[in-house]
Parts: sequence; C-alpha cells; structure tokens
Amino acid sequence: MKVSAEPLPDSQVVLQIEIEPEQMERSLERAYRRLVQRAEIPGFRKGKAPREMLERHLGRERLVHEALDMLIPEAYTSALDEQQIDPIDQPKLDIVQEEPLVFRATVPVRPTVELGDYKSLRVGSPSVLVDQEDVDAALEDIRHRYALHEPKERPVKAGDLVRAEVRGEIQGREVFSDDDFEFTLREGTTILLPGFAEGVVGAKKGEPKQVPVTTPDGNQQLSGKTGTFTVLVKEVKEEKLPELNDDFAREVGEGFASVQALRDHLEAGIRERLQAEAEDRYRDEALAALTAAAGKLEYPPVLVEREIDRLIRDEARSGGMDPEEYLKRIERPMEEIRAVLREPAQERVRRSLTLTALSEAEGIIVEPADVDAEIERIVASSGPQGPQMKQLFESPGGREAIERSILSRKTLDRLIEIVSAKSSAGGPAKPKRAPARKSAARADARPSGRKRKAKAVQQEEQK
Repeated sequence: MKVSAEPLPDSQVVLQIEIEPEQMERSLERAYRRLVQRAEIPGFRKGKAPREMLERHLGRERLVHEALDMLIPEAYTSALDEQQIDPIDQPKLDIVQEEPLVFRATVPVRPTVELGDYKSLRVGSPSVLVDQEDVDAALEDIRHRYALHEPKERPVKAGDLVRAEVRGEIQGREVFSDDDFEFTLREGTTILLPGFAEGVVGAKKGEPKQVPVTTPDGNQQLSGKTGTFTVLVKEVKEEKLPELNDDFAREVGEGFASVQALRDHLEAGIRERLQAEAEDRYRDEALAALTAAAGKLEYPPVLVEREIDRLIRDEARSGGMDPEEYLKRIERPMEEIRAVLREPAQERVRRSLTLTALSEAEGIIVEPADVDAEIERIVASSGPQGPQMKQLFESPGGREAIERSILSRKTLDRLIEIVSAKSSAGGPAKPKRAPARKSAARADARPSGRKRKAKAVQQEEQK
C-alpha cells in the first residue's frame, strides 16, 4: 500500500491511498467467500459455487464493491497509523479508480489555536446603576397585584380586567381557544399577539368582536402572518389601585416599615439582577475579546456543521418538538436554514475552541471531587426529583457533562481574572467556584477518532 499525505487549509489532511494488486486480490477472495454463502446460484448449493460462477451470476461489479466495503476502512485505518494522523470525525472518501484501487480521504484533524499574548488582554469591568424609574415601575407592579377589581356594565377600557371567550385563527388555522380567558389590559403589555389588547378596547359584554392581529417576524411557519381573534366579553372589572403609603407597605409580603423600606428592598433586588446580567455580558465580552485576539484559529468545517445541527435541535426542543417535526413546521428549505445558522454556529465554534485552548494553556483541570460536589448540589436542589437526577448524573455520560460544565466555568473565571487584571503573580490563579451562568458559546470539538488527546470545553447553557 502506498500512502501520501497533504495538509489542507482549515485543519484537514488529504490522504491518497493506492492499494497493491495482491492486497486487492485478497480482499476480492474474502468478498467471494462472504457472498457465496448468501447467493442462490442455480445448480449449486449455498457456499459451493466457484468464484467464476459467482461473478457470472452476480456480476464483477458486485464482487468488487463488496471487496471495497471491507478493504477501504482497513486501508484508511492503516494509513492513519502510518502517517500518525488523529482524526476528529469521519473522512470524506473519493474513489479515484477501482482496479487497481486508488482513493482519497479528506480527514478533519484537531483544530489549531494560538492564543497569542492573552495575559495582556484587558476588558473594562461593568458598573451597575439602578434607575429610579425601574424602582417606580416595580412599585406600580406591586400596586397592581394588590389592586381591587369592581364589576362594570360598560365597554372595555384600557386597564380593565376582562374575562372572555377567545378564539384565534391565523391563515385559517386555529391557534388559540379558551372559553374563559382572563387578562388585564395594562398599558404597554402584549397579550397573545401584537394588536390583540388594543383591539379588545371598546368591546361590549355579550357582543362578539373581531380583532385583527399579525404574528411577529421569525422563522416559524406562521411568522409574519395576519389573522383574526374573536372575543366575546363575559365580564369587565375596573382596577382600583391601593394608595401608596406606609400602611400599604406594611401589607406587602411579610411587611415593610414604610414605603421607603419597600423601595430599598426593590432597589436591592433590581441591583442584584442587573449585576448578574452585567457579569454575564462581561464574560461574553471577555470571551469575544480573547477569540478576536487569537493569533491563529483554524478548524475543520465539520465542527460548524455539528454546531448547526445542535442549534436546530435546541430550537426544536424549545418548542417542544423533535428536529424532524420542527423542520416540517417551518416549511423552509434545509439549505436556507443552515445558511442562516452558519454565522452564529461559526462564532460559537470559534469561542469554544478558544476557551479550550485557554484551559490547556492555564492547566485548568477538574478533579473527581469537583464533579461529586456539583452532583450533590444539583441533587439537593432537585427536591423529589433528586434520586432520578443523581442516577442520571452518576452515569459516565452524566459525569462527563458535569465535568465539561465545571471546566468551562473555571476557565471563564480564570479569563475574567486575566482581563480584569486580577491575576495573581507567580502562575495561574485557582479559580473560585461560581454559580452557573448562561454562556454565549458552545461547540463540541472533541476528537471522535483514535488517540483522543483533548476534550473541547463546552460552555454551560442553562436557561
């Protein structure tokens, strides 16, 4: 067997493999022995027909293809060993000629990532400022929750609590049906679809009203379509808000001494939420900066195709569907869907590979004890589902998923230390455990071939 290897762009290698005639003949003989056991040849018992009779009955082409099905995988594996190539996915095979056999294998190999001087990278830390208008809005929301509602015999007005029979159709398809739907026509709030809340205003009790609506743009089957909702009002109630004073504050929740104490509580909650959101954005910005600063970042196209597949699966699951059902419902050509997802998939792959390189450069590891502690934390917070969760995550696949999640979290913690100039002198700092946060990137870059040497870091995505 003769083998030549030529590197290609995007972390690929093309192998040209030429099979010696003697090797091909041995494979043809093996193919004959396999086929003769299954073939029904007149005048011969199964397994007893000579090779020339088998070829005459089935055709030379069938014998050759059977031989190639056995020979090509074996030759490809031997070529990988000879050239010391570690593939991360299946190759693309092209047969140049059948006799003597010559074929090419385009092999995706491990990506190449050069981080450059990442320790000098700096990203400004976020600051959080609570807008007092947000506190006012939170107070108003509480007033609405504690409001009284008085029945009225008049047409619907903005701010009313309405109980009605509602039927909705989009493009002739029923999309909503409720005989006793209750909703509040609060200003600035979208109910069901844009235009519905505004259209209900003026409806009279016991008189059906047609409300035109339009679905938001998107990639769903009914995105951007118009339709009609029929509303039959059964009851109208006017909202009476409580006065905002210290007496009201004492009735809220477990009670607050004054309106100011209630405001302080709400402001602290808003600040905590904004801080968490700012930290998420900061991690995202830091990872984007690390990726942009990489000196070299090459990867095989198959990683992007995998990520596109994952995005489609995630989108389907978010709608409670399997991917096949999802693709049928959106009624768009697969080529168009994949083209739309290609750019975000590429960015996710780039970020994941960069984060993997950082974990390797910094020597970040996950100990079995870290995985055990994380599983116990998940189980403790799962309530009655704890035993099932423990069984799930104690499996090899479950532990591996937890390990990847922790590794991603630790690596992001280390990245934040670097870009915020909080690195400790004398080597990598040991990242502190941090609560799991939603991440902007994930790509499975784990080698699927032999000699697996590294696992790609996958960022945790918890919604």
